[in-house]
Amino acid sequence: MGIGLIILIVVVVLVVIAIGIFNSLVMLKKRCDAGWAQIDVQLKRRYDLIPNLIETVKGYLKHEREVLENVTKARQQAIDVTGVQAQAQAENALTGALRQLFAVAENYPNLKANENMLALQEELASTENKISFARQHYNDVALEYNTRIAQVPANIFATMFDFKPREFFEVEAEAEKQAPKVSF
Repeated sequence: MGIGLIILIVVVVLVVIAIGIFNSLVMLKKRCDAGWAQIDVQLKRRYDLIPNLIETVKGYLKHEREVLENVTKARQQAIDVTGVQAQAQAENALTGALRQLFAVAENYPNLKANENMLALQEELASTENKISFARQHYNDVALEYNTRIAQVPANIFATMFDFKPREFFEVEAEAEKQAPKVSF
């Protein structure tokens, strides 16, 4: 009877440990999902600002139609993509298009003084900072999750229950690691 009790205690302890490991993997996976959702919220905010920005500058940049079309096209592509890497690439393209728009807008003094433009610049700069923080948070959680599913014994459960590593949200080009300049 004594050996049976010891075996029972060992089995119960192992089951409790297994449940703890599984639950920690689920929690980290959910934190990754929540981190990605925060990026989505901030990107939507950014996408919502861009049409207002284009409307504000449209009258001033009559000869710069291509620049406005590039921003509009890059925005739509960023909205349409799915997946971490595709989203990162689309965001890089959108940031480049916005950077080009602001560079062209520098040549229009009346536009630089427009109150709507100044308000949109401030809002976009704030949004870019929030996107940056959301990306950083997501990458931190993804690192923690990826590390956990690679460690023993959690890697056994990760394999058994199909916990897959998460991709990091990375900015590719060094110039694109900067938020678009929005000060005039």
